[in-house]
Amino acid sequence: MPDTSSPQTAAPEAAAYEPTERTVPTRSRERAAYDHEMVHAILDEAYVCHLGFVRDGAPVVLPTLFGRVGDRLYVHGSTGSRPLREAGRTDPGLPVCLTVTHVDGLVLARSAFHHSVNYRSVVVHGIARTVTDREERRMALDAIVDHVVPGRSADSRPADEKELAATAVIRLDLREVSAKLRTGGPNDEARDLALPHWAGVVPLARGYAEPLPADDLDPAIAVPDYVTAL
Repeated sequence: MPDTSSPQTAAPEAAAYEPTERTVPTRSRERAAYDHEMVHAILDEAYVCHLGFVRDGAPVVLPTLFGRVGDRLYVHGSTGSRPLREAGRTDPGLPVCLTVTHVDGLVLARSAFHHSVNYRSVVVHGIARTVTDREERRMALDAIVDHVVPGRSADSRPADEKELAATAVIRLDLREVSAKLRTGGPNDEARDLALPHWAGVVPLARGYAEPLPADDLDPAIAVPDYVTAL
């Protein structure tokens, strides 16, 4: 059954998410975090999420764009997309698991066993519901565009009626959520410290190249400030 409640009726944001059986890791529990601001920061820095659900008794994981508005995530797709259709057909919605991950460094240890990566990740469990309210759908689509390039939705043509009719939006409330992080260098065994192998971290950083205009773009149209700001 679609949930047509508006964003204004959402529950107020909390300082931290309550740990549950599904959000407490079985290994390296000290790396788990439930801080509200940390979770949002990790989500906001990611471009792509992975949406997992069960279809015909088998797991399916789809990479997709998303947007965050407060304590809600929005995902869009074709109205013909099976998970988006099922989110509106099932009551109370479609059980999903959504994840994002950033790799911040390659951790090279003296032993093969202790090689790792430094990372930041978020896992969200919940029920995805179809958004049917017209204004919320428009707001969600703008949020998805602005999630990729802040300010872009106001500098592009909004979806027309035909495009809106072909686009489905689902909403996932941030309730059962956890972050997990690894930082620092390799955790080598004391017996391996004298081995003649380089050990340390190779940091990774995200970067942007020079914007490439479309082949048919009017040369008089300059690159917007919000693009150069990236």
